Amino acid sequence: MFPLPLTALGLNAHPLRDELDQEFHARPFERLKTPSLISHLALLSGPGRAAIDQDRAHIARLCNHYEVAPPALGAVHLSVDCGAFRLKWERHSEFSAYTFIAPTESVEPFTDPPIHYLPPDWLAQLAGELLVATHLDLRREPDPPLTLELLQILLDGGPLNGCRAADDAATVWSDFRVRPDGFTRILVFDRGLRETQAGRLVQRLLNIETYRMMAMLAFPLARQTSAEINRIEERLADLTDHMSQRAGLEQDHALLAELSGLAAEMERIAAAATYRFGASRAYDALVERRIVELREVRLPGVQTLREFMDRRLAPALRTVTSVRERQESLSTRISRAANLLRTRVDVALEQQNRDLLQSMNQRAQLQLRLQETVEGLSVVVLSYYLVGLVSYAVKALSKLGLPLNPELVTGLAIPVVIVAVGWGMRRMRRNLAQHDLGG
Repeated sequence: MFPLPLTALGLNAHPLRDELDQEFHARPFERLKTPSLISHLALLSGPGRAAIDQDRAHIARLCNHYEVAPPALGAVHLSVDCGAFRLKWERHSEFSAYTFIAPTESVEPFTDPPIHYLPPDWLAQLAGELLVATHLDLRREPDPPLTLELLQILLDGGPLNGCRAADDAATVWSDFRVRPDGFTRILVFDRGLRETQAGRLVQRLLNIETYRMMAMLAFPLARQTSAEINRIEERLADLTDHMSQRAGLEQDHALLAELSGLAAEMERIAAAATYRFGASRAYDALVERRIVELREVRLPGVQTLREFMDRRLAPALRTVTSVRERQESLSTRISRAANLLRTRVDVALEQQNRDLLQSMNQRAQLQLRLQETVEGLSVVVLSYYLVGLVSYAVKALSKLGLPLNPELVTGLAIPVVIVAVGWGMRRMRRNLAQHDLGG
């Protein structure tokens, strides 16, 4: 019995299962026959869907020109036979790589590369800025092998880097220099490569060339950032020195404002450099991985590809790493200085508030004494008027025939009125105080 499909088994597949499985088989290696000549371009066109769509549309125009199937909607890679050459396109996060492969029968290496077959107007309209341009010549190793002097002539006389690769099935030569035509050159001698093995080797070599240049993009930015960090470090040292001088709260506020400005400037620098520095580290890891996959074997008297990268690429990337660490350290130092100064400002403000509260308390006590004095006068005044009213009332009653002595009654009423007014004022003040506490 044949195996039943999932649908017949009643199993529900995850909606992303096919997409995830296809990702494992995306960007396959080409099968390369020897001899072949390869032209490789990498253009930095930036991240984002718009850039990807633009590159895909441009590839589709070339496919239409050669009447072959264009990339599918949403595709980020394509491998198609255009007749005289084979096209391989790969879209990465921030650049597109174009590889053109053609068989060659030329005895002299690097003669008539496949990029010459392309429509000039199509090449001129490629989006982005060219970062990598390489010719790679894959041919049978001559017998006897070429001497180092002859190889230097074929590669325009530069100091060569070379190694045996792919389990001794190939010999790789290059000086990684850009020639007057704008291309670097890599010469690969086939010592028994299978077609799939040749495709993997060529892809790894092109990846090394592309990723090393992408990694180096951070180096000029690191030098520029280093100069800005030096300037900010000097200013931070001046501000820290001023912090040790207690010049008052107003001066501390000014220093805190300057530290805040430095912190904002460091955030601006970090925003401009963090992505590039992180990408450089990722590309460096890819270069290291591709070199490991070459399985290099040293040739007598020749620097290997790893040694070349260790001498040239590694120091530049160590500079990038150093600048990134200085940037992070400086941000921390600025933040720490700002926190210390902010603490000092807060303490000074608390002391000012304490002094202000003490002054307000003293004024309140003075106002209370003044209020008590005024209240004493108020009792006397109110008592005087009330005694006057009592006097008038007694005299009126006396005129009506009541046996009252106005002077005696008025005199006796004075202490009673004073006690009553004082008791009333105190009760009113107590009621108001309870109302304020309750409110």
